[in-house]
Amino acid sequence: MKQQIVTKINGQQHVLQVSPRKTLLAMLREQLQLTGTKEGCGTGDCGACTVLLDGQPVNSCLVLGVEIDGREVITIEGLDNDGELHPVQEALVERGGMQCGFCTPGIALNGAALLQDNPDPDEAQIRRALAGNLCRCTGYVKIVEAIQEAARKWREKSATRTPAPEPADG
Repeated sequence: MKQQIVTKINGQQHVLQVSPRKTLLAMLREQLQLTGTKEGCGTGDCGACTVLLDGQPVNSCLVLGVEIDGREVITIEGLDNDGELHPVQEALVERGGMQCGFCTPGIALNGAALLQDNPDPDEAQIRRALAGNLCRCTGYVKIVEAIQEAARKWREKSATRTPAPEPADG
């Protein structure tokens, strides 16, 4: 018997009927046609299926769809900002941090989560954040360099943003 859930995915509210045994990964790909999230191992070891759940990276193959009721999910399709690539996505392209692209969505989401928490990570922190992402094509050097470049861009963007004015006391 399916269960109704209400969730926000990539900024859009969804009311879905979900089988209690269906993973978040399967739900995203099959019900919502969000196929950027990839299934690599199906056991939580490769990171290809990484999404952000309430801002934290999770392996969507290990989360049941019913568990996201009342929660927010960001997939690779929702990482951009009004059509502008996230700095991590941009840097992965510019620095050659992807080859076949299969692992790239998970790496991009883990990189974005890292920069959200730590806008100035060192190499060891980047490698730790990406430890759950397996890539068979690269030696990770270009991926780490891309995250470092993204961090630089992230800090520059943050420095140029002007804070919202404080409300006037009335």
